Amino acid sequence: MHEVTHETEHAHHELGWLRKYIFSTDHKIIGIQYMITAMAMAVVGGSLSMLMRLQLGWPHHMWPQLTKIFPLAFAGGAMAPEFYISMVTMHGTLMVFFLFTAVLTGGFGNFLIPLQIGARDMAFPFLNALSYWVFLVSCVVILGALFVAGGGPLGGWTSYAPLSAVPAYGPGQDLGVTMWITAIALFTASGLMGGLNYVTTILTMRTKGLSMMRLPLTQWSLLITAVLGLLAFPVLLAAAILLVFDRTGGTSFFIPAGLIVNSKLLTSHSGGHPLLWQHLFWFFGHPEVYIVILPAMGMASDILSTFCRKPIFSYRMMVYSMSSIAGLSFIVWGHHMFVSGMSPFLGSVFTVTTLLIAVPSAVKTFNWLGTVWGARIQFTSAGLFAIGFVSLFVSGGLSGIFLGTSAADIQLQDTYFVVAHFHLVMAIAPLFAAFGGLYFWFPKMFGRLMNETLGKIHFWLSFIGVYCVFFPMHILGIGGQMRRIYDPLQYDFLKGQQGLNVFISVSAFCLFAAQFIFLANFFVSIFAGKKVIGNNPWRANGLEWTVPCPTGHGNFGEELPTVYRWPFDYSVPGAPEDFIPQDVETVVGAKH
Repeated sequence: MHEVTHETEHAHHELGWLRKYIFSTDHKIIGIQYMITAMAMAVVGGSLSMLMRLQLGWPHHMWPQLTKIFPLAFAGGAMAPEFYISMVTMHGTLMVFFLFTAVLTGGFGNFLIPLQIGARDMAFPFLNALSYWVFLVSCVVILGALFVAGGGPLGGWTSYAPLSAVPAYGPGQDLGVTMWITAIALFTASGLMGGLNYVTTILTMRTKGLSMMRLPLTQWSLLITAVLGLLAFPVLLAAAILLVFDRTGGTSFFIPAGLIVNSKLLTSHSGGHPLLWQHLFWFFGHPEVYIVILPAMGMASDILSTFCRKPIFSYRMMVYSMSSIAGLSFIVWGHHMFVSGMSPFLGSVFTVTTLLIAVPSAVKTFNWLGTVWGARIQFTSAGLFAIGFVSLFVSGGLSGIFLGTSAADIQLQDTYFVVAHFHLVMAIAPLFAAFGGLYFWFPKMFGRLMNETLGKIHFWLSFIGVYCVFFPMHILGIGGQMRRIYDPLQYDFLKGQQGLNVFISVSAFCLFAAQFIFLANFFVSIFAGKKVIGNNPWRANGLEWTVPCPTGHGNFGEELPTVYRWPFDYSVPGAPEDFIPQDVETVVGAKH
């Protein structure tokens, strides 16, 4: 009875263009919609960061040409301080939520899960479509916060209370913050819909023979990420609701007594605690780091194995280490609060748990090195970005050891050392994995190949540019430059470092420009890229490479495939070719 119901629910039928490509319930179309929307948000968020670097590189320069574009923000030619802080807030929010989380879990999660597990669609196709449209509404709301009267929100991407809880604090703290909270609430609702779908689909709709220990590592990472989201997103959603109550309903969850706002004592609130917001936000916020990084780990692992033509090194340890990272991520949030007045004993507990999470991370790093060691590496664009991901993850992770130690973190907290660390490990490393995934699975999406020459140019410009931008930030942080600073030249002890700020800004402009090579390559290749011959241009083993490029509605033919092996049978001795797909039952002469 279950099989009949399932086939009926996901039966193939002809749809009109609007229903097929816009209001679609096909997981592949929804995944592509997530990806393209995330790209648009990346352009906006990246443009904001360019304005920030313009200010930090040349803080006293006049920009009359920008006054024509931003008459209020650049009145008289100089950037307004409140506009700068608004850009800091919106840049962080757009990138963390609306780019990295959206493209890795929403985009690749939707596109790959049914294809890699041998299913025709997600368990709940309508809920899947609804999750995208709620996400799109959240994008519109967060962008609208930039244009409301009073300016965009000024509370940073963490929106710390009581600044974010009291509208009377100043410009940007009224409607802008309310829209920020609304957008985050919609985003978490979208994430919960997606997470329920992912867990249900992977656990209940795997094809015959596909045991859990035969799943690609991308599927393991998406499953673990979905569980993290289901546990962490409700906490942020609840905190956002409480914050709205404080702002509009007269409650005092995060507002203490005795606050003075604009030289007036705030008497309408008492009894709240701003640290409650920090605890709730970071209880979500640190799992969010791994909601971003875990899918990147899984995708990079599968891509590395494909282009090294080797089985992934120690598959089970890769699964166990990802699971360990996910579990530990819920007991390390306090390292974001070492300078909040926390008990030193409690701080030492969070130090231990934070350093402990480095162990499974190191296991994964050694597994990647074991995969690459002695391999016949094929340096495709996708393979290069996967290798770049490993490099950036290690670089960013090393600086995290210092920040996870309370004694060092007290000195480095809220400096550019922190900015360098989380950009490398949480932003740029996952972005490289996403680029690798787009180059790798692009043929499956559109039936064409992206230009490999442009892809390699994109990689090298990005790889060099990233290290030129973020490595010097460690030096700035050790020298004392504060994050969110508007004008470094107002402090005498920072003036000697201004040359580094100029170098970082110029490097950032070059890095940003390089991304338009990718965007041009992506969108031109959809229509004019080299057509794929066959189903499997990379000679890969996963089930997604057994179906046509691009894949039609329903994914598979009359019958779903049967799986006989794991997805990493590369270079098997005695096999006629150097790869054996998962749906091949036996290979004469091969030794397993």
